[in-house]
Formats: sequence, structure tokens, C-alpha cells
Amino acid sequence: MALAREKRLPPLHLSLNVPSRPAVQEPSFLRHPNPPPVASAPQSAAASTPLSRSSQFRLADFDRLAVLGRGNGGTVYKVRHRETSTLYALKLLHHGAAAAAAAASASAEADILGRTASPFVVRCHSVLPAASGDVALLLELADAGSLDSVMTRRHRASEGAFFFPEAALAEVAAQALSGLAYLHARRIVHLDIKPANLLVTTAGEVKVADFGIAKVLSRAGDHCTSYVGTAAYMSPERFDPEAHGGHYDPCAADVWGLGVTVLELLVGRYPLLPAGQQPNWAALMCAICFGETPAIPDGAASPELRSFVAACLQKDCSKRATVAELLAHPFVAGRDATRSRRALRELVADEA
Repeated sequence: MALAREKRLPPLHLSLNVPSRPAVQEPSFLRHPNPPPVASAPQSAAASTPLSRSSQFRLADFDRLAVLGRGNGGTVYKVRHRETSTLYALKLLHHGAAAAAAAASASAEADILGRTASPFVVRCHSVLPAASGDVALLLELADAGSLDSVMTRRHRASEGAFFFPEAALAEVAAQALSGLAYLHARRIVHLDIKPANLLVTTAGEVKVADFGIAKVLSRAGDHCTSYVGTAAYMSPERFDPEAHGGHYDPCAADVWGLGVTVLELLVGRYPLLPAGQQPNWAALMCAICFGETPAIPDGAASPELRSFVAACLQKDCSKRATVAELLAHPFVAGRDATRSRRALRELVADEA
């Protein structure tokens, strides 16, 4: 579930078992072959994890201010802590017939977020039970919403297509990749990277969010067999498992989702189908598994951006760029970090 409005496309959550702050610096773990455990993180960061803060809050301590998003089985609210006036996002998973599943999902997501302390990953402060049987995650609030909601607002404001400027796109890519690198180094794979699950702040920070279907791998390099997710952002090997041996590299799948996201923000709409075509299962399978990578209009992107998207959207996952390779790609590594951060900040500040 995104911490913002639903996508302009139907979410298509299908189980496919049949077929001004300094510029962002390279995270320290990328400079060391063996990342330190979360317990060795700075005390301020460690204090933000669910396990260390789960007893500090009660659901009754918060006032609900607005609905940030709705999805299957739950709702996300903007809330304010009465005593401190601090703002949070509250992800409420509804009870009922799926009460056990909702509780398990919240527990799994909180467990994953409890392993992280990164500026590029949304923080979970607490898991809050409710008398009604609902389960809630108290999350860090990204004050500009998701990249999807930013695009939706700008579309409405401009009364037509809106495209992210390339400098802002470079910053989105750099920070999202830093978040994925952090997660993958800890054997955490997201499996649902899309604009609705990348949050942004008015300070120009991008944070990976919504770990409802994420997995923790037993060992680095393990393959995955889960095909639940948002169909429009699934990689070919996830969409058509029988053609790829029934399992896939989940890190490569995250890279594909990021590539589709960057291309969508560049062209102003879901990019793998023609404008106006309904994103049903058959159309998506043809486009993702067999279609050509959409051509970027002349003059719409630099050679570096074209190369970056092509590296993400290789249909053969063995040829797809890794997160480390993309962090070193000229589109990311060669950007003017100060300029790109400012471009993203200016883009979201007007509409937040």
C-alpha cells in the first residue's frame, strides 16, 4: 500500500502462479564489503526502529488529520501525536475476515523495517494494536507524499501531461538506488518498486516505502519464487515464471521496477502500454515479456538517461544492470548533485 493516493492505473495486484541539506553522499556500507549490523548504527537511527520504540505509543494518542491513501485491506492516515504535535503516517490494516493475514503482514513489514536505519528507507516507529482488531504501523511521514501523488497533482495543475525534469529524475534514481543498495546488502528485497512506493519530502529526500510483500533472503544471492505484486511493474521473469525456471533473482526484479518508474516519470504516464490502452493482464504480459522497450521521443532525454533506462529494462535479467552498476552509471554518478537535489526540492515544494 502506498502512503499516498492510488495509481492512475488500476493496481493490478495479481498472483501470477500460472503464466538546504548537503547533496546525497554514497552510503558508507557501499564502501565496505561486509555492512555492519543494524545494532551498530548510530544511536539516533537505531532508536527509530520498531523494536526499540514499540512501547512508546498508543493508538489513542493520535489525532487523524487526513487520508493519505487507501488500498487492499487498509488505509493510511496523516496523524498528529497529541502530546508532542509530531506528525506521522499511520498505516491501518483492517480486521475482519483477513484479520490474521493483516496482523501477519503488519508483523512481517515491521520486522523488515526494524532491521533498517537508512535515510533512504521509510522508518517504522511502532506497531500499534487496536481494540477493534485492527493493526497499525506508525511510520515516518514524507510530507510531499509519493512520486505518484506528485505526478498526479502536477498533472491536474498543468491540465495535461507533466514530466519530471531530468535533473530531478537523476536525484530520484540516485536516492532510490541508495535505498535498494542498503536493503540488498541486508538481503532484503522489496518486490514492489513503483512511483506509489517511493516517498518524497519537501527537502528533496526520496525513501523506499511499503514492505508489505518484501522478503528477507536466507543467503545473499538466493532466488525467489513469490509472484505477488503490482503486475504493471513486474519484470518479465516474474510475470512469466514458467519461461524462467519458476524462480528469479529478486534484486534484478527491483531494478526492473525502478527502470519502469524512472521512464514513467520521464514520459508522464505508464510507459509500457500505448496511451489509453487498458492495463489488463494479457496486454501487460505481451508488453512486458515480448514488447520492445518504448522509444523515448527525440530531445526528451540525454544519452545518459536513455542508457540508464535501457540498462534497467533488459528483459534478460542476467544482462540487466545491478544496483551497484547503476550507482556508478554516468546518469547517477555524473550528475551535479547540488543541482539535481535542488531540482527535486523545487518540483515537490510547489505542490506539497
